[in-house]
This record gives sequence, structure tokens and C-alpha cells, in this order.
Amino acid sequence: MPENEQVRPSAPLPRGTVLDLAGVSFLSGSLLAGGSPWRLVRLNERASSTVDGWRAGGRLASGSALARALVDRGLARPRWPPDWDRDAIDVIVPVHDDVETFAPLLAALGDYAVTVVDDGSRDPSAVARCAEEFGARLVRLEVNRGPGGARNAGARATTRPWLWFIDADVVLDDAVALGARLLASGNDPRVGAVAPRVRGVGGRGPRARFERAHGPLDLGPTGGLVAPQTARSYVPSACLLVRRDAFVGGFDETLRVGEDVDLVWRLSDAGWLVRYDADVAVGHLARATWRAWWRQRLTYGTSAAALGVRHGARLAPVVVDETVAPVFAGLLTGRLGLAGASTMALARRIDRELTRDLERRGALVVRLCARAVLGGAWATSRSLVRSYGPVLVAAALVPRLRRRVGLVIAIGTLWRWRGRGGFDPRDVPLAIADDLAYGLGVWLGAWRQRDATALTPVVAATSSR
Repeated sequence: MPENEQVRPSAPLPRGTVLDLAGVSFLSGSLLAGGSPWRLVRLNERASSTVDGWRAGGRLASGSALARALVDRGLARPRWPPDWDRDAIDVIVPVHDDVETFAPLLAALGDYAVTVVDDGSRDPSAVARCAEEFGARLVRLEVNRGPGGARNAGARATTRPWLWFIDADVVLDDAVALGARLLASGNDPRVGAVAPRVRGVGGRGPRARFERAHGPLDLGPTGGLVAPQTARSYVPSACLLVRRDAFVGGFDETLRVGEDVDLVWRLSDAGWLVRYDADVAVGHLARATWRAWWRQRLTYGTSAAALGVRHGARLAPVVVDETVAPVFAGLLTGRLGLAGASTMALARRIDRELTRDLERRGALVVRLCARAVLGGAWATSRSLVRSYGPVLVAAALVPRLRRRVGLVIAIGTLWRWRGRGGFDPRDVPLAIADDLAYGLGVWLGAWRQRDATALTPVVAATSSR
């Protein structure tokens, strides 16, 4: 695949941009905490004064290197009014024998230029009639090339500066308002792609209820930058707005699943920013049967191995910070002495990072240390359950391991409700089944690829501050 063009990191934010700093903790006038990955950032006196002005609602008067740095590190979010421009967007809908599902989507997209890509449907005449009914352009592929190939064909058949990829099973309430919101993020010249939240469509029955709360494409209620090995490592291509200039090489057509992860990471490698806007959402239809539901999760898991071949350690199932790994290892193995000594070492390291004149310094060290340990244990448990679920279930059958492994499974499963609330015990069996299906897929994919990258944990160096 051709490499994406490089973007100049110095591309300034436009005049009049409003910076949202709501996701940042101000530990003092000059010390900020936040971003993804989380970090501590010190500001000099002049920069602190400038940031105070932005916190009060001030707009950028001109290109600011400080604003650019805060945005690029996920410490600030630029905001602009919704900006809908019909002539700026080409909507591309890949379809494969799903006329009944995608007809409502085409009806909702009536204000846009829509290109339907028939990806080798068995009844092409039905797809053609539906596209014609709603005034959509039709591109017909005689052989099924998969979602990535279909989207690429749509991109080649269009010319507008933004490509809006929308899957046939997506449900839109107000396509104009959504497009205007996503397009506004493009005011930042470094943004190469932006995606909304994708939530399951509610309905009757346990499967529909679970999908609404824990849809497989739902990345949660907190938006921000997207990058490999961060809290938001990808966005799904089910509803994805991409700048055409960033779409060099397109989707990898050899990937039938996971092609969206690959695209997002290549955009990031090329210097583009990718945003997840959780303040707006679209619906995503659940699979119609339990068998299809299970197969979907299993298939998602198999993508990890193929992505591991392309992206190496970024697909590691567990990534633990080197300062937290000994603490978690001590707790997991019952070596409380190791856990305690490692926690003290972590506290001393955090203390060295703080400014000497900070008020209530000791309390802050304790709070940051607890955040690192608890957050690391929480995230690590989730990663273990997600990729090693089948192994953990087997290990839980061993009497001497049952208590500790059971605790890891419980913490990793309950992670789903972190920041979302609405805990429903009826969803727990489905949550476990979901993780088991995905984990089995990871192991199956690794066996097929003869590559263990997606099963090999990584201890990462502490990110620079």
C-alpha cells in the first residue's frame, strides 16, 4: 500500500478557534495533567497566562504554537460552530445484498451526494432500483471485494474534498446536523478523519438491550484524539469522515476486518490527527440472531493477528507502563512486599516530576500514585479478559488460582461500565460471552497467521512529560 503524505506538524489552528480545556486537570497555575496518553505538562509564566485566557473563553487571535501543542497532545479540543457544506462531502455507502437495511439510510441522506457501491450483490437489480429511487449514484463491482475494496471504489468514483463512509446498517437521525458537526472538525488543517459515537439501536430482548449499552463499535461517552496504544486507539469505519488529501492508499483491501484500525494508524503515522466526537452519535443495527452475534465478535477478534503482522507491538494485548507493572505483578501473585516497594518507587518518581513550590504536595503525590496504580490495574485486567478470556476461564477452574483469576475476570468485565453507569446484572453473562468470543477469535487468528504478536504483552517505557 502506498504511504500517506506527510503533514506539516506546524499547521496552525485558524483564527477564532475556541479551545475546550474541560478534560484537563490544573494542578497549579503552571502544571497541567491530562491528554492521551496521560501526562504532566509544565508551563512557563507567559504560557500560563495565555492558557488562563483560553479557559475564560478567549479565542485564538492568530496561529499559536502553544495551542497547536496542547491540541496535538490531547490536552485541548478545538471547537467551531457546525459547518455544513453539501458540496464538500461525498457520501459512500458499500452494500452487499442488504436492500431492506440500507433503504432507510439512503432516505436519511437525501441532502447529500451519495454513491452506493454494490459489492458483488447476488441481486444487483434490487440494489440498482433502490439507489435509483433515492437519487444515489451506483458503482457496481462484479466480484465481492470486501468493505475496504468497496469504499476504495467509491472514493475513486468521486471528487469532493471529504469522503463520508457510512455502512448500510447505520441509522441516522439528522444527517445534515451530524455532517455539519463532523465537518467542523476539519477546520483544523491537521485533522485527517473524524468519527461520531456508534451506539447499538435499542429494542426488545436481551441482545438488543446489551447492544444498546455495549455495542461492539461503541467507544464510550468520552471523545478526544485517536492514536495507537492510547485510551482511544481507533474509530470504526461504520461512520467515518475522511479528508481526501489524507486518504492516500485508501483501505487495505487484503483486510476483510480490521481495515479501519489499519487506516487510522497509517493516518496517525503520516502526521494526521484523528478525532472521536462522542457528543454526537449514530445507531448501529444488532445482528439478527445469536449465532450471527457470536460470529461477529469472533470475527472481530481474528483481525488482531493480521493487524499484528502489519503493526507489530501496537497490537499487544496488554500494554503496562514500566512503573506500574511491578505493582500489578505483586498484587496478582500475592507478593505484597514487591507491590508495596514498587508503589513507593512510583511515588518517588511522581514526586520528582512535580514543581517544588506546589501546595499540598504530599496529598497530590498520593492521589497521582493511586491513579496510576488503580488505573493500570483496571486497564490491565480489562486487556487480559479481552484477549486471554478463554485462558482465564480455564485457569479459574484451578482451586489455588480461582480467587485471584476470578478477581481479574470480575474487574475486567466490570470495566465495561466505567464512566457509563446504568449497570444491569442481566448484561453480565452477555459481557462474558462477548469477551470469550473475541478472545477465541484472537487465538484463532494467531494460529491462522502463525504469528503471536497479538498474544504477546508489552511493558512500555513511561511516556515523556
